[in-house]
Formats: sequence, C-alpha cells, structure tokens
Amino acid sequence: MSVQQAPQSRVFVELVPWADRGRENYLLSGGETLPGLRRPLSSAQTQTATREVHVSGTAEVSATPDRAQVVVQMSSTKEAAAEAKKSVCRRLDYITQTLQQQGVQSENVTVTKDFQRVENAYHMEAEVCITFTEFGKMQNICNFLVEKLDSSVVISQPQFYHTPGSIENLRRQACVVAVENAWRKAQEVCNLVGQTLGKPLLIKEEEMKEWEGQIDDHQSSRLSGLLTVQQKIKSATIHAASKVFVTFEVKGRQKKKKHT
Repeated sequence: MSVQQAPQSRVFVELVPWADRGRENYLLSGGETLPGLRRPLSSAQTQTATREVHVSGTAEVSATPDRAQVVVQMSSTKEAAAEAKKSVCRRLDYITQTLQQQGVQSENVTVTKDFQRVENAYHMEAEVCITFTEFGKMQNICNFLVEKLDSSVVISQPQFYHTPGSIENLRRQACVVAVENAWRKAQEVCNLVGQTLGKPLLIKEEEMKEWEGQIDDHQSSRLSGLLTVQQKIKSATIHAASKVFVTFEVKGRQKKKKHT
C-alpha cells in the first residue's frame, strides 16, 4: 500500500477569541447597524475562552488486489461413458494433486463436473476454480500445468479483485493519514506563531473518493486478454482519497519557571 500526501492545504487560525461569535452587525443608538464589528471579551472571559486552529488535511492511498481467480477447464467426448469419465478424471486428479503439493488450501479450490449424453456419445466436462493469494505461486502453477497438460486443458486469464475487508481497510487508512497530515499542519502553524497545539475539538471527514487504476492503453477493454499480469494488477489497483476538517485547541506557550 502506497501513501501520497497531497500538496493542497487550507489553514485558518483564530487566536483572539470574541464574544457573540457569528454576529455580523451591531445596532447603534440611532437605529443604524455597523457591519463587521465585534465586541471583545472581558479579561475574565478571555481566560476561559477556547482559542482554536482550523485545518484541512488530504491524503491518497492505494492498494493492489489481494486475490486472483483462475479457472482450469477440461472435457472429453467418447462413445463409452467410462472412457469419457476416465479421461477427464485422470487430468482432474493430476491438477488437484499438483495444487496440494504447491500448498494451495482446499478451501480455495472448487471443482464442478458435468456429464451428459450427446447424440451417440458421452460428454464430460470438469472445471477447477482456484483462488490465489500469492500471485507468484499462481503464475508458477499455471505455467507448470500448461507445460505438462498442454492443450488438453484450458486455463483462463487471472481475474484480480479485492476482498471487502481490504477495501474497508483502505478507506480507514486514507482517513487516518489525512488526519495525521492535518495535525502536522496545525503543529507547524502553532510553532510559527509561538503557540502550543492542544487537543482536537472536532474531526470531520468531508469527502471520500475511490477509483480503480487505469493502464495507459485506451483500448485496454478490447485487448484485456493481451495484457500482462502486471498490467492487470495495475488496472485492478484501487485508490482512495480522503479530505478531513479538524479543529484543534490552541494553548499559550508556557514560560519556564526560574529557579532561585
């Protein structure tokens, strides 16, 4: 998972508290209003009022797919039913044994069989659906099966995807990094004006975006079967961007006590 910090930022600092915040106009004795003036706090109110710094933070993170699915198909048509079954089952047993030897868990392998009468012959088909979490192992197994079984089996192109848990984790990561970026900005602002950053008073996620990666070839949809494995992974990579708004308390810098 990669993390990119967006350069855009929006910072608003409010270091001097005011009473009746939000009132834009004040009534004068003659009935006229005076825009833009606010009544400052008394000295007692000033000591208890909360000074704040408002910052926004953005972050973009990405995650490559964590699963891939490959389907291996085989079939046989014979005049005798036993011969059709024997031909398919021999290849099927070889495939399942290879997967076990390579450490593929049984829960990641689904086998389906179909047997039917076709005119004056018997036709049997079998399909092995394999889910991989290690893409290097996937390529090695597929290459091995092609080498050993040749055209007697048909191996599909890998289909890459994300599990729901990985997508949800990506969203959380984007939000957390955005909040961290906002905290760093607020820290730098307070240091610049000689103040101390306090606790967060408000954290609000204003926007969350998600999109899948795109390869450079604009005709990728028509040439998907010609894409390399790395291009397929890049195309299936999901990006998430989060924008947050955070309000922090601002404290005056404490003076060091002099030892007598």
